[in-house]
Amino acid sequence: MLYRRFGRTELQIPVFSCGGMRYQHKWQDIPLQDVPDENQQNLEATIKRSLALGINHIETARGYGSSEMQLGQVLPKFDRSQLIIQTKVAPKDDPKEFRRQFNQSLHFLNLDYVDLLGIHGINTEELLEQTVRPGGCLDEVRKLQKAGKVRFVGFSTHGTPEVITKTIETDQFDYVNLHWYYINQANWSAIEAANRHDMGVFIISPSDKGGQLYKPPQKLVELCQPLSPMVFNDLFCLSHPQVHTLSLGASNPSDFDEHLKVLSLIEKADQILPPILERLEKTAIEQLGENWYQTWHFGLPRAEETPNNINIPVILWLQNLARSYDLIDYAKMRYNLLGKAGHWFPGEKAENVESLNLKDCLKNSPHAAKIPSLLAEAHQAFNGEAVKRLSQQ
Repeated sequence: MLYRRFGRTELQIPVFSCGGMRYQHKWQDIPLQDVPDENQQNLEATIKRSLALGINHIETARGYGSSEMQLGQVLPKFDRSQLIIQTKVAPKDDPKEFRRQFNQSLHFLNLDYVDLLGIHGINTEELLEQTVRPGGCLDEVRKLQKAGKVRFVGFSTHGTPEVITKTIETDQFDYVNLHWYYINQANWSAIEAANRHDMGVFIISPSDKGGQLYKPPQKLVELCQPLSPMVFNDLFCLSHPQVHTLSLGASNPSDFDEHLKVLSLIEKADQILPPILERLEKTAIEQLGENWYQTWHFGLPRAEETPNNINIPVILWLQNLARSYDLIDYAKMRYNLLGKAGHWFPGEKAENVESLNLKDCLKNSPHAAKIPSLLAEAHQAFNGEAVKRLSQQ
């Protein structure tokens, strides 16, 4: 396994982390006796394989249902000093409730302390304020640190680059969990800000949110040759030393196998990646046109600035991916999450967009004339049964 310095924590973190949101039995707290033996055995086998590979960073959250409780049956079997354990707790208006939930996490994990505690979901300025205000959640974390229950504090986010950067600039956090991968590079400025503050950088869900790469379309498979799309995406991320670790979200012991192929390639990334990147860009330009490819995102309004809160940037982005790389299933999955995920994935679908006047909100876009029809096309192509976030299921 390869390790990187995780910012000012000085932890040597593996370039892959074992994310804990997919191997648990339920997305709700349940009694331990309700966990089937087969599921618990699979979880334990997954953790054992992770640690055998040198992936000693295990990441979970209070919001991941039975994950913490099930891990708590496994973690005490290993040398605690060799583990890097992260859990996450969502910010609360009442800091006492935040502390109560953290204590529940620690109890379920069967640990005396966690190495990394993430404030889970600083996605808006309101949630940032809730966290850092005097007497807020961060003050509770400082008490936990003094008590020896938390070593380092970070935050996870699905927010905009502006919100993420504003949170980083408080200089109150040791690391950040965010989204960044080939098909979505919007948060690069936030990663640069994290590096300026010597923070650890953890990439959330590069294989799932990064394009459902465990079941890639044939077109993407061909474009990424000689690598699989999953290995290409891993290599793309890890070729940037500003990135420290990628979450794998393993659900069984074999889920590590494909990712491991990248380890021997990282030092040769500058030779391997350019022809793949060139093919991907050329294909997108052929499908979308160079002007649209270069400028489609200019001057687009935020969802809250748009009639009916339509999330125009996300919808056009999904349409681009579907047209360029046949990421149609991915586009449908993400599109049908709109309107159902709150601040985790804000905004609404382009339903009845033909009846809306978008002229004012698109006044700064060079493509204002054609965007309404593109939104209508996207809605027709992607709309289907509503999708819930995993934690809502």
